[in-house]
Amino acid sequence: MRINVVTVFPEYFQSPLGVSFVARAIESGALEMNLVDLRKHGLGKHRQVDDAPFGGGAGMVMMIEPLAAALEPLAESHRVLFTPVGHPMTQATLDAWASRDEITLVCGRYEGVDQRVADHLIDEEVSLGDFVLAGGEVAAAAAIEGIARLLPGVVGNPDSTETESFRRGLLEEPVYTRPAEFRGWPVPEVLLSGDHGRVEEWRAQQRLERTRARRPDLLVEGDT
Repeated sequence: MRINVVTVFPEYFQSPLGVSFVARAIESGALEMNLVDLRKHGLGKHRQVDDAPFGGGAGMVMMIEPLAAALEPLAESHRVLFTPVGHPMTQATLDAWASRDEITLVCGRYEGVDQRVADHLIDEEVSLGDFVLAGGEVAAAAAIEGIARLLPGVVGNPDSTETESFRRGLLEEPVYTRPAEFRGWPVPEVLLSGDHGRVEEWRAQQRLERTRARRPDLLVEGDT
């Protein structure tokens, strides 16, 4: 898979691309990264990429001309703009992106991006959450990691990505490891019983109870 990232700060990705699942995916050849420095498409000797908004107001707006120059060569890819007004990025979003051969992640900055970019040069607008950051680089890094761990051969045990939170509309159950007791805090007895049927029943109940308590919005009608 190939991921293009359009950003005014390509150096931001030096660390995220060099560790954990992302580094493993790149080293194995499962993932190819292409960082597009938007400044190289900027206007004039100062490589300008932003300007004051029409109609007045606070902040600066990312200009359409540099973004068009950066995005048009990537027109065959699925182009995503990270913006607070986009739809929320979910596990289903990452699943869909990971199934593609190529996507382009566009990192918004400043007060926002000229709306004509979203209207004519973008396939999907996505938000990391109901909050505002300085730019889309954090969201892009999160998306890259989320995609990388879904690519074939990247995660050691592929079953682990099928039993985690947001699969089947539930949060993952609590997990424990050694020691069986620490400072008087024991591991639930059922996990030490060796009875796989009881363990799975406990895990299923914990997934449901945790989801009901913390994310009832994930439950569908009929869940008990």
